[in-house]
Amino acid sequence: MTAMTQGAKPAGRTFGEWIRSRDGQKVLVMIAFMVIPLGLLFTFTYLPFAEMFGFSFYDMKYIGARKFVGMKNYIKVFQRDDCFRALKLSFYYMGGSVVQLVLALYLATILSFKVKGGSIFKGFMFFPYLINGIAIGFIFKFFYTRGFVFDTVLQWCGFNLDHLPYWLRDQRINNISLVGTSVWRYFGQNMVLFIGAIMSVDSELYEAAMLDGANRFQQFKYIIMPSIKTIITLNVILSITGSLSAFEPPYVITDGANGTGTYFVVMNEIAHTQQKVGLASAMAIVLLLIIFAATILQKLFFKYVFKSADDEDLNATARRDKKLAKLAARKAGR
Repeated sequence: MTAMTQGAKPAGRTFGEWIRSRDGQKVLVMIAFMVIPLGLLFTFTYLPFAEMFGFSFYDMKYIGARKFVGMKNYIKVFQRDDCFRALKLSFYYMGGSVVQLVLALYLATILSFKVKGGSIFKGFMFFPYLINGIAIGFIFKFFYTRGFVFDTVLQWCGFNLDHLPYWLRDQRINNISLVGTSVWRYFGQNMVLFIGAIMSVDSELYEAAMLDGANRFQQFKYIIMPSIKTIITLNVILSITGSLSAFEPPYVITDGANGTGTYFVVMNEIAHTQQKVGLASAMAIVLLLIIFAATILQKLFFKYVFKSADDEDLNATARRDKKLAKLAARKAGR
């Protein structure tokens, strides 16, 4: 009877007693840790986005009257030559992101195994990612300037300065030069992510593959690639998203001149120089939709690619099991 009475007491506690109890404190801590981040996220992300989405339907400046124009701002995004040209310029950065990922995956595959001086090399390759983007812009602005660092190194290699292009003025080469800056900065980050994923693969798989006579390329194709497919998908999504959102290199190095203005550079000029806030907001929404569509297509593509690889592995395993069963049957028949 006493035990039943003691068990019923917690149910009869007042709200104040429950708040001061251990269970009440746990609930308060959980609510605080949930409400505060959600409140900050809503205040600084979702609310500004909703405001920007509303601005995209108006012809307006930061200060002054607003005029509702409906979908006209979205139509202008595809009618303006500067906006559409900036979207096409993103293909340069997408191509650079492919080079960046291939280079990062190649070096990560090598450095994931025991290589003399590998730790130092990893640090050197990752260091550019730690430098501020504005600082990198100023570094490469002087690096590519006529007669400065890059031209001097090429002259040491035997090239004539008069035969070298203007790396930041020649429209045949300037965007490739800027893409090279982005590749140099970000491939170290991709490499470190790949290394972490590759080192998590069970070493016994490599030993088994070597016993089966698999070479390094076959180990990479059938062990490493399927094992790190999540990180590969993540890096591709981050790289493509970054290529569509490129801003710092063209803004700092060339200020968007000579056909180097990316989508973000043009959007920044329209918003802050021309004071067309509604049009800039519409450009931001269009870019968000493009990134969203690109992300879905990438996930579907990699899902199909890795599914095909998994099916191929299952078929190979089934064929091997059949051969082993036949061999065992022959031995048993003897």
